Amino acid sequence: MAVRWYRRMLIIILILTITVGGGYCFLEIKKEELKQEVNVGNLSDNLLIPGGMPVGIYMEMDGVMVLGTEEIKQMDGTSEAPSRHLVKDGDYIVGIDDEPIENKKELLEVVQNLSKKTVILHLRRNEEYIDVRLHPVMDEEGEYKLGIWVRDNAQGLGTITFLNGNSEFGALGHGIHDNDTNELLEISRGTLYDTSIQNIKKGENGNPGGMEGIIVYNHYNVLGSITQNTESGIYGKIDRIDRVFQNQEAMPAAAKEEIQTGEAVIRCAVSGQVEEYTIRITKVDLTPREVNKGIEIQVTDERLLAISGGIVQGMSGSPIIQNGKLIGAVTHVFVQDSTKGYGIFIENMLGNLVT
Repeated sequence: MAVRWYRRMLIIILILTITVGGGYCFLEIKKEELKQEVNVGNLSDNLLIPGGMPVGIYMEMDGVMVLGTEEIKQMDGTSEAPSRHLVKDGDYIVGIDDEPIENKKELLEVVQNLSKKTVILHLRRNEEYIDVRLHPVMDEEGEYKLGIWVRDNAQGLGTITFLNGNSEFGALGHGIHDNDTNELLEISRGTLYDTSIQNIKKGENGNPGGMEGIIVYNHYNVLGSITQNTESGIYGKIDRIDRVFQNQEAMPAAAKEEIQTGEAVIRCAVSGQVEEYTIRITKVDLTPREVNKGIEIQVTDERLLAISGGIVQGMSGSPIIQNGKLIGAVTHVFVQDSTKGYGIFIENMLGNLVT
């Protein structure tokens, strides 16, 4: 009996080793194949796997962002705004007195424990660090307040544009800005999550519409990390390539000079799965005023028009392909005409990779 049990255990261990080890080796082989295909030298030599898949985005800011100031009603009935004219919308709070501040929770804890009438607020304003002397106000409840509205994270939904041979991705094609201040968010770290599209709010003239998805922010749904938020998109690394890119073929990246007006396709998942839809490139501006508006496009595919009315929020990052090359990504929709929009040159996105 002991010998039989021992043999059975050996067989089970062997099967697990083959299954787990085989899956790991398969992923490593696929990554190595793509690395061999991608040359990060000349743009024409770059081979990228085009995306089109929706992803959930969660980003933590580098400090706590100031959205605005407010008046605090005091115990005697008067009101005072202790931070007005001292802090500005878009400032980042990085510390109070000797306490470093990384998030809103830490800020609230420090403020709740204040016991003195004057504090030094450490701020980052643009790229400069400044100190501000502030007099907290005691509110009607007997608690000190700074009179500042703040935010420390951002969430949303977007579309992956490409993956390169080093597992680096580019997405959105434009930066993530704060809704209140319109400032580009300065991030410390971020996470990419798996998501699925549940509904499409159709775009109409004057209303851009949007993709609605479910994002569960847990470890199981993590796809990778976000390291950069730039005017040309968000960037980072994908760890679980097999969950995002399946049976995809790499293609060359195109220089902006190669792009022509006329037929092209975009890849997106408005139908619930990634599909290609026809568009027409109506204008190519090699020196655009905004980095993410070099290409003007118009949706011509009747299927896409029927589903979404054209370009909707959440489609930002959808790859644009022409003549077998990845030329850019969708970035904006014309508010008054949802069938039209802008795109960014792929070379402008590739310039943000750390490779």
